[in-house]
Amino acid sequence: MIEKLYSWRFELFLSTQLSILFGSLFMPSTWFENWMMPIFLLLNIAFGVLLVAKKKKLFRFMLVFLMISVVMAVMGFVNSGIENRVDYFKLGLYFLFYAIVTIEIIKQVWKAKIVGKNVILGVISGYISLGLLAFFLCISIEIISPNSFSGIVIIPGVNTDTTEQLMYYSYVTLMTIGYGDILPVTPIAQKASVFIGLIGQFYLVIITAVVVGKYIQHNNINAKY
Repeated sequence: MIEKLYSWRFELFLSTQLSILFGSLFMPSTWFENWMMPIFLLLNIAFGVLLVAKKKKLFRFMLVFLMISVVMAVMGFVNSGIENRVDYFKLGLYFLFYAIVTIEIIKQVWKAKIVGKNVILGVISGYISLGLLAFFLCISIEIISPNSFSGIVIIPGVNTDTTEQLMYYSYVTLMTIGYGDILPVTPIAQKASVFIGLIGQFYLVIITAVVVGKYIQHNNINAKY
């Protein structure tokens, strides 16, 4: 079963990532945030575990992580007023998970000899994972040091919250768009924002160059024959 799913690992992982990012476009925001996003997040973690299925020790570790995530998700559904300490623990685990998965995706892309569908999907998934890493970093900063980001506004009559706005800010910063509607105002938030922008640029420059180089090299070899 795992062997069959492994060949679809990038498709499954990417589809759940896109569901996390854009699911609120197709359903009420409050309902999505409270119910569907935790489910999509668990599915994304499950498919992230699939990415490391060929590394036995890491696979076992990630399975344990998945079980802990399921328990925490159930606790969140049962008790929405869960203690902050549990929230900190959850955010730390998610950050660790996406850091491991992003590194694993980069390794698989780097080691690939042929630029095919999996490599392209892997590059996209890796970039989105960096955005989720940035999101967990920003929301952790906001929880630990409230009001670290200015411009986060709850608009009356509009279903939006801090989580959704920090998700938006994380990706806008990763892509170095910088609209300026949300600003980091504390030193730690400012340093985190610089770090996110740098990581996004390094990923695009280095990983894209590697993939393009492999593609050109493969085409040159085929042309000789």
